[in-house]
Amino acid sequence: MATAHDTEQLIVSSIDKGENSSSEINIVREPLLEGEHHAENYSILSAVLPFLFPAFGGLLYGYDIGATSSATISIESATLSGISWYDLSSVQTGLITSGSLYGALIGSAVAFQIADWLGRRRELIVSALFYFLGALVTAFAPVYVILVIGRLLYGVGIGLAMHAAPMYIAETAPSQIRGQLISLKEFFIVFGMLAGYTVGSLLIETVAGWRYMYGISAPLAVIMGIGMWWLPSSPRWILLCAIQGKGELQGLRENAICCLCQLRGAAIGDSASHQVDDILSELSQLSEEKEATIGEMLQGKCLKALTIGAGLILFQQITGQPSVLYYAAKIFQDAGFSAAADATRASVFLALLKLIMTAVAVVVVDKLGRRPLLLGGVSGIAMSLFLLGSYYTFLGDVPAVAVTALLLYVGCYQLSFGPIGWLMISEIFPLRVRGRGLSITVLVNFGANALVTFAFSPLQDLLGAGTVFFIFGGIAVLSLVFIFFIIPETKGLTLEEIEAKYL
Repeated sequence: MATAHDTEQLIVSSIDKGENSSSEINIVREPLLEGEHHAENYSILSAVLPFLFPAFGGLLYGYDIGATSSATISIESATLSGISWYDLSSVQTGLITSGSLYGALIGSAVAFQIADWLGRRRELIVSALFYFLGALVTAFAPVYVILVIGRLLYGVGIGLAMHAAPMYIAETAPSQIRGQLISLKEFFIVFGMLAGYTVGSLLIETVAGWRYMYGISAPLAVIMGIGMWWLPSSPRWILLCAIQGKGELQGLRENAICCLCQLRGAAIGDSASHQVDDILSELSQLSEEKEATIGEMLQGKCLKALTIGAGLILFQQITGQPSVLYYAAKIFQDAGFSAAADATRASVFLALLKLIMTAVAVVVVDKLGRRPLLLGGVSGIAMSLFLLGSYYTFLGDVPAVAVTALLLYVGCYQLSFGPIGWLMISEIFPLRVRGRGLSITVLVNFGANALVTFAFSPLQDLLGAGTVFFIFGGIAVLSLVFIFFIIPETKGLTLEEIEAKYL
């Protein structure tokens, strides 16, 4: 029986050679939405492990956000930095902070071209390699330029991981718990942030503590890489290669069955072959045989999926998420809560709240559905933004308003945009364009994040904080309209059923 490694070697080799299949499999089945499909039996242990190692990509992303907030303070300290080039300009400090963001944009752009060639599993292995190299280069950087290069390398790992992890989890998870597992990736991001803030607070008084803060990521990246090497390929990616003629069809079908058995455990019994045939039949009926061109991404159901995915991720960012979180400590300070003004303590407190609310979303997402969480959570976001605008405009003598609004925003974001945004983009794209579709949405995510982050301060100086938050609140109302009329409910449906029903 072929291993996961053998499977991908065969497929990549076939793609490079342009090999076409002459074999045929006689599969005659009704579409899943019209007939009955086989139940996805699975064991919990076998289902969780394929989630765990891709989720490490999210944990390493979150850890970088948390650790960098303390690392920049350590680097600029004359007594604790342990370097002679600690006297950095605001631009140089900004490059350290945002270097991983620029790297993520590069990684997302690269993923657009190579994702479907590499496959989800190999892309995550490459991501782990960039995480590892970036952590080591940053931790041992002898000069500023090398430090920035390390931050860029780490960022490339972020871009690849945020692209491949949702795809791998979505394509390998049983449909009954797919929402929970993808939402748990957001939980890992937030847990990584909390770990980063905690490690930073513990090492902030250590000489050259910033090197340890960044270096801790290296062993975690090794765990991620080894785990992904051990996991099987995505059966859906193997079957996509099969129907596109990128290998011998019968052999790839057997490999897909082998990988599915490994992903589901003994509980799957004899139904693996039936599930694989169901997927093959649906892919054929949904016209997945040809690779999508860039032009096709802007037509028909591909455009509809892109509108849903990229639109949701865009609203996730332009409702002010980067600004509210990045300026949280200042909001506490402006509100008069001096005890909470310390950036590290305020950040740890907010990270704990984010973690709790994300856990709530994980528990209820496959029971309540995606739309109720989005509509309810974004309504709370809009309310909190109008409260923040009111505080900075005419309620400045009521500091409790600002703190209440901030906590409401963070809690509602983690119930809605935070986990559901990544969940929806991993579900909505047709299989043959999923790699390119997600790379575009991840580009939109990091690009909009950078835009909002860098535009907030100039807009605040030009218009005032109150007006800016009112603008964000107006955008949140528009996002509610978008969600109500555009976003479908995908709870309980297989990926093939989502495509057939909504695209």
